Amino acid sequence: MGQWERFLEPYKQAVDELKIKLKGMRNQFAREIEHSPIEFVTGRVKPIPSIYDKSLEKGIPFEPSEALAKELPDIAGLRIMCQFVDDIGTVVENIRLRNDMRVVEERDYISKNKPSGYRSYHMIIEYPVQTIHGEIGILAEIQIRTLAMNFWASIEHSLNYKYKGVFPKEIKARLQRAAEAAFSLDEEMSKIRDEIQEAQRYFSEYRGEPRDDMRKTEEGGGGDEIFNPVERG
Repeated sequence: MGQWERFLEPYKQAVDELKIKLKGMRNQFAREIEHSPIEFVTGRVKPIPSIYDKSLEKGIPFEPSEALAKELPDIAGLRIMCQFVDDIGTVVENIRLRNDMRVVEERDYISKNKPSGYRSYHMIIEYPVQTIHGEIGILAEIQIRTLAMNFWASIEHSLNYKYKGVFPKEIKARLQRAAEAAFSLDEEMSKIRDEIQEAQRYFSEYRGEPRDDMRKTEEGGGGDEIFNPVERG
């Protein structure tokens, strides 16, 4: 086993375990209150080329070390998708109350979005991974956002690679307007939340299927592949 493989193995374990726990949270909500604030969960371990780029950006040695683990708290990344903006607060509060992980830092890019228009709620947690050599505390980033926010962030992420972070003025302006349009969509959907949920319950009962139809995407081939690791400070 190579040096990097050994270094990243606990992160892979952390992502796998956290996905199971967060999906369990989703299922508990669905059983007990009918509506789950969690639509689906994805996760990934940051690829080595991305770790290299980030280490150069931060001016730290590109080598497996405690210093690298501390400076890059998003090597393990989870993303939670919510249907409504209000669901995000519910998920955040439930993560804060958990005893199997410790919240280290929170960044609210929803009430105070970035100048680019980016919106998401970020939580850095410390999660204990049990190994044959003992317990290892792994830092992981959990991003919580709506589907509309994620759509915008995924497009912006792709364009960021194309333009190396320096957007043409027109593209930058259009992205900002698109971000506002996406948030307006979230706000409008929140206003008719009760009607939407009633329709979803009716549809599920009519079809005789669980409400969580997003699971087909997650478990049937979409899964982790749709997680684009958006680099955010």
